[in-house]
Amino acid sequence: MNAVDLTKSISVWSLKIKLLRVVWFLFRIVFYLPKQFSPVRLFLLRLFGAKIGKACLICADVKIWMPWNLIIGDYVAIGKGVEIYNFGKVIIGNQSLISQRSYLCTASHDYTHSHYPLIWKDIEIGSQCWIAAEVFIGPGVKIGDGSVIGARSVVTKSIPNWQVCAGNPCVIIKERIVNESML
Repeated sequence: MNAVDLTKSISVWSLKIKLLRVVWFLFRIVFYLPKQFSPVRLFLLRLFGAKIGKACLICADVKIWMPWNLIIGDYVAIGKGVEIYNFGKVIIGNQSLISQRSYLCTASHDYTHSHYPLIWKDIEIGSQCWIAAEVFIGPGVKIGDGSVIGARSVVTKSIPNWQVCAGNPCVIIKERIVNESML
């Protein structure tokens, strides 16, 4: 059996990225202010390199690790307490909703290597999706357009378009059909 030796673990981040993360951390205070400060949060995210569409809402206490790895479409809402651990890119399509306390995690560690190096894969959430409260989405997952992920689900595999899914592990429950007569 090989031994684990974390003393040989090295950072993959340049000094520039490390300094950007420190500066970003200092500006995060506005993320604890009430919902009405969403325009200020959007401004700061854009200032730090996030690509954000029109008419978006970022609620209080949202934690975004690397704004320069965030792409958000138009009319997207991100609820209170969402964490976006985005060492890889996180892409959220138009008119999607990420509900409170959900966790989008692009990174993990390679447990097969003795130094546990950080590894990451992008997350993509399509347009017109609803990610319900406290959902965990893991590295490399793609949520298809129009899909709904039920509360507290753990999503480790990609989900096709227009599905209603839930569970741990998350599974497809049924096709999502939008009732046009109620619109």
